[in-house]
Amino acid sequence: MSFQEVQRLLHLMNVEMDQEYAFSLFQAADTSQSGTLEGEEFVQFYKALTKRAEVQELFESFSADGQKLTLLEFLDFLREKQKERDCTSELALELIDRYEPSDSGKLRHVLSMDGFLSYLCSKDGDIFNPACLPIYQDMTQPLNHYFICSSHNTYLVGDQLCGQSSVEGYIRALKRGCRCVEVDVWDGPSGEPVVYHGHTLTSRILFKDVVATVAQYAFQTSDYPVILSLETHCSWEQQQTMARHLTEILGEQLLSTTLDGVLPTQLPSPEELRRKILVKGKKLTLEEDLEYEEEEAEPELEESELALESQFETEPEPQEQNLQNKDKKKKSKPILCPALSSLVIYLKSVSFRSFTHSKEHYHFYEISSFSETKAKRLIKEAGNEFVQHNTWQLSRVYPSGLRTDSSNYNPQELWNAGCQMVAMNMQTAGLEMDICDGHFRQNGGCGYVLKPDFLRDIQSSFHPEKPISPFKAQTLLIQVISGQQLPKVDKTKEGSIVDPLVKVQIFGVRLDTARQETNYVENNGFNPYWGQTLCFRVLVPELAMLRFVVMDYDWKSRNDFIGQYTLPWTCMQQGEPAPLTPGQYPRSGCLPNAVLLPLPGYRHIHLLSKDGISLRPASIFVYICIQEGLEGDES
Repeated sequence: MSFQEVQRLLHLMNVEMDQEYAFSLFQAADTSQSGTLEGEEFVQFYKALTKRAEVQELFESFSADGQKLTLLEFLDFLREKQKERDCTSELALELIDRYEPSDSGKLRHVLSMDGFLSYLCSKDGDIFNPACLPIYQDMTQPLNHYFICSSHNTYLVGDQLCGQSSVEGYIRALKRGCRCVEVDVWDGPSGEPVVYHGHTLTSRILFKDVVATVAQYAFQTSDYPVILSLETHCSWEQQQTMARHLTEILGEQLLSTTLDGVLPTQLPSPEELRRKILVKGKKLTLEEDLEYEEEEAEPELEESELALESQFETEPEPQEQNLQNKDKKKKSKPILCPALSSLVIYLKSVSFRSFTHSKEHYHFYEISSFSETKAKRLIKEAGNEFVQHNTWQLSRVYPSGLRTDSSNYNPQELWNAGCQMVAMNMQTAGLEMDICDGHFRQNGGCGYVLKPDFLRDIQSSFHPEKPISPFKAQTLLIQVISGQQLPKVDKTKEGSIVDPLVKVQIFGVRLDTARQETNYVENNGFNPYWGQTLCFRVLVPELAMLRFVVMDYDWKSRNDFIGQYTLPWTCMQQGEPAPLTPGQYPRSGCLPNAVLLPLPGYRHIHLLSKDGISLRPASIFVYICIQEGLEGDES
């Protein structure tokens, strides 16, 4: 490889290097002085090119000879920098055995620079705590005590007006750990019900194909229960067909009776419902055989036609809205088929009127659905009541009918109030789905995440708009050190080299939501160095999500997205908390680079694409610590 070819290679690797420096590396590697690099020469050139100065410096600060870390030196690093307080010689030896590439190093119980870097880039050096990757939460609590990964209009792989309906939507959702899928069912030709977005131009698929797809993929990613959220608009005859398909296709997977035939006093747990599929929908009362009870006759206003009809109207008062809905329903009130009704066991859909009405008239096995607009209004007007409501009854929130482009809302706002089933348009990538995916990345990606204790206490005093838990407040210090092999934004554009910057965002209760960013580095996506420290203060860490975004700076237009990684605050791997001295750090903002900070925990953040696909080896390297706030700290 000639030097000109090396220059072209550097460009392909997304780095614009000083020509003299690149030539000096080339000459040093060209030991044969042939003017080209061959075999081992190229290996040496690549090692020099990819040398991580910041990691080398860290390595040498613990190595007596600068060539290796002995077992005791590596143990010192783990205890002092990574704050592995309980780290033993056995654990350090295990890590050396796992990451040291040379057999001689393993035999001598030492870690080379290559082995040290391998450790830092591994899951043991990842920002996501490995302890939170498997199923680690209590799975024996009632369903209403969990956040449940939920999909909206799961059959759509495009927009809400003329997009394509496909069983592929169900396959994708179930494979990414979704546990609640939506099925809008309408009368179809030849007596076969079809699934599509009613009164729109979306294509149609057979209901029986959807059920067969769910049967096949329900438990490939997670063993925990799948909920079929049925929106049924079918005639009596086609409802009977629906019931037959559900029973025959799902077989033993379908939950068709209460567990052990016993009358329950609370919802069963995910553990008790392993590998079971539950139907959510309308249900007849014991006294009825052929029609709904009056209070159930009111639609949940989820159907697109109602939302689209009213998009230019002022929203009526609740009482007036109920009367309007009853009038609409009376015109063509469908009759609920007992065979379909009987398949609804624990998830009976009921209309929400008020929190008082729910408390006085509803049961734990009944579930109400809320539009995002209504849910957000209730959080503002009666946040604590909503929290208490969600401690004993399930709530499902769905996107506004005006989101015809299948865009998403921020699910965090609804999780803050304890809403369990916050349905997302999973076909639409972006910030909101990053938050959703990041939230459910924990606990084995099983689709169920246990809510914090203050969202499970029926007498909870928590209000998402006015959190009062400063004694749990924490300060996050992040030193954004460097980036590695960041991909190009536009690979087709001639001369395209990125100018990367890192944006850090916090999503949680309103007071905790914040964002900060580093400066940008010019013309270097290969090994940019920032060395900047960001500081955040969070009041309710149990609900906070942390998102790292790498952007390509563009002064002429909006910065371009390069990659991101999102995770729950509680799943960050970091050093042991240390108390802050009053006035030691500002509440927010960038700290001067010259300030030396006691930030335990070097971590790599491996970036994902806009669609959630790994961008390895692209990553950013950070130094991180979470510190407990002081008691009586008025800030």
